[in-house]
Amino acid sequence: FDRTGYTGPATPTLDVLGNLLRTHVLRVPFENLDVQLGRSTTIEPEAAFDKIVNRKRGGWCYEHNGLFGWVLSEIGFDVTRVAASVMRADRGSIADSNHLTLLVRTDDSDDPWLVDVGFGGSMIAPIQLRESEYDQAPFRVGLRQLDASSWQFWEDLGKGEFSFDFELEPADEAALAKKCRYLQTSPESSFVQNLVAQLRLPDAHRTLRGKVYSESSLGGINSRVLESPDELATALREVFGLDVPEVTELWPRIEQRHEELLREKSLTDTYEIRSRSHNKPLS
Repeated sequence: FDRTGYTGPATPTLDVLGNLLRTHVLRVPFENLDVQLGRSTTIEPEAAFDKIVNRKRGGWCYEHNGLFGWVLSEIGFDVTRVAASVMRADRGSIADSNHLTLLVRTDDSDDPWLVDVGFGGSMIAPIQLRESEYDQAPFRVGLRQLDASSWQFWEDLGKGEFSFDFELEPADEAALAKKCRYLQTSPESSFVQNLVAQLRLPDAHRTLRGKVYSESSLGGINSRVLESPDELATALREVFGLDVPEVTELWPRIEQRHEELLREKSLTDTYEIRSRSHNKPLS
């Protein structure tokens, strides 16, 4: 509670659940700095407690939702840890168990609620398990049912949907642990390829991806490119509350990745321009 600034009661009610979620995402950033620095992480809530609470860090989904689910269980909520698949329609089975989310029941509601403090900070209030769509500015978020037992959470910041699929059953903890190891070691993992930090504001959202810092609000998205390793460390400290000075060691790799992405975007744009030109109707 001290870490997140929560000062309310510790009772398993819907109102408390919403307040706990909101204070957590507004205070604790999503970040993968340990992965970038070659430090191993686990799915164990005790390790997440030490990192997020004792050492004032953030974390990724296994840490955020692992710790948050543990807190909720200690209060008396009925919590189910659920293995989810981010962008499964595009990525296929390789996405299985690449995200940990939570289904929570309260003492004063008959329905389960989807609760997620580890998806980069889009969700700022619990979502009842039914097909829905909400304004959680600057995001639109919602749930859709895929079949009798499968659901999809989606978010949209105005650039298209980002989503995860999940089923209504407890996670295979061994599969979660295996995917956690894969995502922090495989060269194919986006967490290995790119430094990421994200933080929710009441009606906006901050993202640092590599050397590009962006702030999204209802007025649009404003971005700038960081120019030095010292600026990187300062942004993480002053914008995200992450005092990790050794990130300056990552700067050469961050610059290299930035140039690779620029080249990829240039090639993609060139291909699209040529395709549009090729497909123009004859006059």
